[in-house]
Amino acid sequence: MKDLSFAVGQGEIFGFLGPSGAGKTTTIKLLTRQLAPDGGEIRVFGRPVGELGREADDRIGILSDNSGVYERLSVWDNLSLFAALREVGKAEIEQVLKDVGLGDDKQKQAKALSRGMKQRLMLAQAILHRPSLLFLDEPTASLDPATSGDIHRLLRRMNADGTTIFLTTHDMEEADKLCHRVAFLNDGQIVELGRPEALKLKYAKGVVKAELDTGETLEDETSAEGLARLAEAVRGKRLVQIHSQEPNLEDIFLRVTGRDLT
Repeated sequence: MKDLSFAVGQGEIFGFLGPSGAGKTTTIKLLTRQLAPDGGEIRVFGRPVGELGREADDRIGILSDNSGVYERLSVWDNLSLFAALREVGKAEIEQVLKDVGLGDDKQKQAKALSRGMKQRLMLAQAILHRPSLLFLDEPTASLDPATSGDIHRLLRRMNADGTTIFLTTHDMEEADKLCHRVAFLNDGQIVELGRPEALKLKYAKGVVKAELDTGETLEDETSAEGLARLAEAVRGKRLVQIHSQEPNLEDIFLRVTGRDLT
């Protein structure tokens, strides 16, 4: 890592984005004390991470590459172990199984689950105690689009209830759907940071595209000449739709780093 500096606000979904090997997982491990920093200052809940104790741990949930399941135990028994550690009851287990779509699979052994179902079980372990701060490292990896959508809705509900979420992903579409702000990480450095919509406007090509009632398409730079043609179409009531040509987050990442997300 190269002198990262950023802050995440309470109640925010913050996306930490970049390709494999960019330093996303390392950052989570530093923030959650799985790795010790060799310099700088890291604060969580406003306190240096070295001063945090059990009380802080009880407010944090983590889904990372270190997460796992007990293969010979059932889904229910896996969560029961975590429930005992977190001092939560059976009702919470039932609810979280429903939340992640495993309510009908609670008696299955973990080793019989698909890769995507195991991912959902690990997410259930991370959110069982309803943490106020949730670290997610590629939370929808291995999940089909429908299940990913269910997980996104769950995360939005948790966030609406007050959970702050720190999300690492190389899925820019996922980040665009979920995050209030995103940071682009490349070779251990943050190369851009901001709200997704603000970044799209910042890197827009200065092009608008308009469709006329004749089926004709006007695509012009926002120059005086181009705007005059659009104004003429508006005056003639021939305009059907108009929108700016904005890049997506993946396009922006490629522009600022010169590399794709692979």
